[in-house]
Amino acid sequence: MDNQNKNLILAVVLSALVLGVWTYFFPPTEDTTTAPSQPVAEQSATPEGTDIAPKTAADSTGAPVDTATMSQAASAQSQSAARIEIDTPAVEGSISTLGGRFDDLSLKKYKETLDEDSPDVRLLSPISGDTGNSTLPYYVVYGWLPAGGLPGDQVPGPNTVWRQVGNGKLTPDTPVTLQWDNGHGLTFQREISVDDKYLFTIKQSVQNGTDAAVKLAPYGIIARHGIPQERRVYVLHEGLVAMDDGNLEEIKYKNITKLDNKGAEGQAEIKQVQDAGWTGFTDKYWQTVLAPISGPFTSVVKYSGEKSDIYQTETRLPVIDVAPGAKGDAQTHLFAGAKEWETLRDYQDNVPIPKFVDSLDWGWFYFLTKPMFRLLHFLHGAIGNMGWAIIALTFIIKLIVFPLARKSYISMARMKELQPEMEKMKEAAGDDRQKMQQGMMELYKKHKVNPAAGCLPLLIQIPIFFSLYKVIYVTIELYHAPWIGWIHDLSAPDPTSILNLFGLLPFAAPDPGSPLFILSLGILPILLGVSMWFQQRLNPAPTDKTQAMIFAWMPWVFMFMLGSFASGLVLYWITNNTITFLQQYTIMSMHGKRPDLFGNIKESFQRKKPAEEKK
Repeated sequence: MDNQNKNLILAVVLSALVLGVWTYFFPPTEDTTTAPSQPVAEQSATPEGTDIAPKTAADSTGAPVDTATMSQAASAQSQSAARIEIDTPAVEGSISTLGGRFDDLSLKKYKETLDEDSPDVRLLSPISGDTGNSTLPYYVVYGWLPAGGLPGDQVPGPNTVWRQVGNGKLTPDTPVTLQWDNGHGLTFQREISVDDKYLFTIKQSVQNGTDAAVKLAPYGIIARHGIPQERRVYVLHEGLVAMDDGNLEEIKYKNITKLDNKGAEGQAEIKQVQDAGWTGFTDKYWQTVLAPISGPFTSVVKYSGEKSDIYQTETRLPVIDVAPGAKGDAQTHLFAGAKEWETLRDYQDNVPIPKFVDSLDWGWFYFLTKPMFRLLHFLHGAIGNMGWAIIALTFIIKLIVFPLARKSYISMARMKELQPEMEKMKEAAGDDRQKMQQGMMELYKKHKVNPAAGCLPLLIQIPIFFSLYKVIYVTIELYHAPWIGWIHDLSAPDPTSILNLFGLLPFAAPDPGSPLFILSLGILPILLGVSMWFQQRLNPAPTDKTQAMIFAWMPWVFMFMLGSFASGLVLYWITNNTITFLQQYTIMSMHGKRPDLFGNIKESFQRKKPAEEKK
């Protein structure tokens, strides 16, 4: 087998490998929704032993704690508890005076769908349905851990009913204050403020009106009942995200359920943060994060078990000793909002919340993903349209890797020049493989041709492609971002369908969950297949029938495989294929081997005659 065919087979194997890896890591239509183990109505009455909030604490930071339970009465009480309205330019919702919970929050800038009457994206949701919400409960609570013999019922917990001092709603200009008197000389106060985006500041304090010192510690908890009912892909991390003294930790939901620290904490992971950090839950575009203003603190992540199916992350601050007549306090931040890069960077640099930008999932090739994202962000700001920004970014990346591509195409042109000599050498060598290989090596050496030069540059570009895919997939700027014409959301698949002749027939295209959806190709996926097919036609079809068949089907396999991917990604691939086609055609023509494009196209449509017919 000559080296030309070896390279061809290598290319086929690599393509198959890419297809396999792609299918494994990026299954676009896989629905991995984890259904709650019991109805939401039953979950609102959390059974005994569920991890909802700490109940007791020892005198040292991070000591094992028991957990309080919630009852049917607490759920009913939640429905009647007063609420404090939240209204900022970015978010709206309310805080329940039961536990002072952040359990009702929507994002004003983002809609669930493109419909005009679509509701805002809902981030936090209460246990009960008192706010007209039907999604799984997801909320944040704060409280105090008793220590030094202080009874647990003398500190505020998740079921404590607070009283608002004064009236009014929470806005960037008007903070609110909650108070609770334990009836035994301790007065607890919680001051809540918010900026014009997504950052809340919570100052918890306790006034000791007794004649003895008390020991206690503040905490914060994010509790999530079940996993969000959305489609997910393996390329994106969703679950716990935490920063521990500069070390990023990510635990997927399925791995939280496998935590093996049994005992007082149940299924949990406990870490001591000495300097600074944060912890929370992240989704594709949104996240909720607890960020103590300073360390040390104890970070805990737990899972309640399959019956109640609650994921929980906590920050427990050190125990403080409050003398008689004195006051103790602690401040923490709560981020609840969209993962906007500029916003995260601003909080990282100016609040500061250390390495907060790393809550974005940059992936394995972060050293490539980060600069690509910055460039795309800049282009979006300069052009004002994300679709054209993706096209511009593709041009710039192709320009950067042009030296590699040029080397690859020149190598292909030189290999074509040697093809006649290689055929003669093959006839002369007959079945003597060793003689053939020796002759080939001498031929390559004589003409200074490296047969691997055509494949190596392509392999080097693979990390670049995956990094760009990551950028396009995770950036929130693509969410509901229009391009031109029928493309109103670059984060969603092409809405047109060949099954209804792109809207000419009087019926809708199949929904993404339909088995027919894979056949419902839009205009962009079809253009993708065509661009790959034209790119292939720059070279004659392989003489081997198996290889020719694989190459003939590959564009259409990719067309169906990427048909349900985000339009932004398909747009990138079409642009990349078009530029690659022009580069290869131009460079090979400049080296005297202009591709016979129309001849190759004509040949691909001609039926190959059997050997018997040719005689």
